[in-house]
Amino acid sequence: MNGITKLSIPALAVLMLAACGSDNDDQAVVIEPPPPPPASTYVRIHHSVADAPDVNVLLDGDAALEGVPFGASSGVIELSAATYSIQVDGILPDANTATVIGPADVELSGDMRYEVFAVGKVGDGSIAPLIFANDFSAVTEGNARVEVVHAAPDAPPVDIYVTAPGADLSVESAVTTLSFTDNSGQVEVPAGDYQVRITVAGEPATVVYDSGTLEFADGADLVVAAVTNTMTGASPVMLQVADGETAVLVPDVAAGAEIRVVHASADAPAVDVTVNNAAEPAIAGLEFLQATGFINLPAADYQIDVAAAGGTPVVLDDVPLSLMTNDQLSVYAVGALGDSSLTLAAVTDMQRRVATEAQIQLVHASPSAGNVDIYVTTTDDLSNATPAFADIPFNAEALVSTGYVSLLPGDYVVTVTATGTTTAAIGPISLSLEGGGIYTAAAVDATGGGLPPQLLLLDDLLVE
Repeated sequence: MNGITKLSIPALAVLMLAACGSDNDDQAVVIEPPPPPPASTYVRIHHSVADAPDVNVLLDGDAALEGVPFGASSGVIELSAATYSIQVDGILPDANTATVIGPADVELSGDMRYEVFAVGKVGDGSIAPLIFANDFSAVTEGNARVEVVHAAPDAPPVDIYVTAPGADLSVESAVTTLSFTDNSGQVEVPAGDYQVRITVAGEPATVVYDSGTLEFADGADLVVAAVTNTMTGASPVMLQVADGETAVLVPDVAAGAEIRVVHASADAPAVDVTVNNAAEPAIAGLEFLQATGFINLPAADYQIDVAAAGGTPVVLDDVPLSLMTNDQLSVYAVGALGDSSLTLAAVTDMQRRVATEAQIQLVHASPSAGNVDIYVTTTDDLSNATPAFADIPFNAEALVSTGYVSLLPGDYVVTVTATGTTTAAIGPISLSLEGGGIYTAAAVDATGGGLPPQLLLLDDLLVE
């Protein structure tokens, strides 16, 4: 079977010799046949816990899979039928691990395929294994085989529809109704194009997820899990589709992209932002150090105009912005109006919160500060400290960000210095970072322009 990884377990064949007759008789040798080899069993492992870090999966204390991220599924692993100890360890930001599931003994029978899911939440301690089995068999030629799993802990009971694309749900029947941890069992359908829609149970008009058109290929053997949506859009779920070799996350067809606009230009007045030359601005009167909330837009190409509040003068005209499904971006108005360096630059933002870590991003948006070092320490003493990020430049066309750095929850001190020095240009600033938190701070010029720089706080830092 494609995608099957063989994990061999040594088997011992015992040879027994027996002697017959007296010392003077010829000896007869009896050879007992070795026992038959153990039957094979098959396992597929799925990481479906949205607030969990990457994990290691251990079988009998040995690492079978390492660094498995949320939304991933293993290939099909072939083992000898036996009882195994299964353990899942979450990987912490300091590279240590914490056991989140098990160790638990699980009997794996021969000629069966086991789907082993990690489901629930780390944050409330409900993370647990979900295991179900099917006979190990080939898919009928010309068909695809699908099994649907409800693995989204906050979603209510739902009806699952698998139909021809565009079919009217009012005249269709749900394939199954599932509550959290339920599965549909395996269903074979002719290979072809399908649309998966999920509705609130008993309410076909209340569609909470729509896959759009999906291809079920001839011979495909799919496990489709509804998991917590960590991407864009209003749907509470997305699909984790495992094909026996890997998995993909399929967002709602209308997930779109999410952007916010950040006013980070110290000498620019309050601004209006207009999209696609509309008659009215989408954002009005945004002042320096302010940011909008995230705004959902369809994936498409856009033209952005920025004008002084009230509409004139226009300071940026028809700036192109291309948005892809699941983009989550902060669009910074950055640079200086006075020297005509004002521009728009986008930085990718984090969408998924992880209960075991705080995620922090620092953005260099201060044209007057030059290159900087950024220290993230446990005290404000930098005498023996090494910068977490060194020689970070300012680039108005492509803002430089640290990206999201994962830290253990706790208290930290952030200090920004001119590169090569320990003299604070910003800070030291004390921050208490919580597990599951997302934190963004941008270094910007002083109000009106120039030095000293200051921090513009975003995301969870706004509530500090």
